[in-house]
Amino acid sequence: MRASDGTADGPTVFFILMRKTIERINKGDWPDSDQAGTVTLPFDDRHRRRIRLMDDAGEPFLLDLAEAEHLHDGDGLRLDNGGIILVQSALEDVLDIECQDPAHTARIAWHIGNRHIPLQVLSNSHLRIRADHVLAEMLRGLGTKVVKLERPFSPEPGAYAESGGGHHEH
Repeated sequence: MRASDGTADGPTVFFILMRKTIERINKGDWPDSDQAGTVTLPFDDRHRRRIRLMDDAGEPFLLDLAEAEHLHDGDGLRLDNGGIILVQSALEDVLDIECQDPAHTARIAWHIGNRHIPLQVLSNSHLRIRADHVLAEMLRGLGTKVVKLERPFSPEPGAYAESGGGHHEH
């Protein structure tokens, strides 16, 4: 679209309409054929309401949801003009923590939670946190095996997020 200020030698202004996403769709609740692109985001950028983002092809779009939502790997973002952008979790530096048994896992999860650190539960004896050398040493001292990796990070959303209607089952 092109607009002018009405004068013969006045400046010409160009308007570019940015794509806008208006709804989060749960993973598996939309056909693959509707995919119009992908966006890869780290954990900190997957809880948003409104922000300008770039898809993985370098095209801008506006995330414009009614309220802040947790975006999970595999979710879709419906575009106002049709199509869906697939959300992918970015690789991040994490620590995978191997505990001795379920009781040890509960004890380790308590120590991590006591420090208000986001935690991803992988199994009854495996946990994941963001990479932190101080926490890694503490965890080794508590008898865990700790391995630094580059993996997607999707921690538990927290009880308040779930009780507020923001629960998202995966």
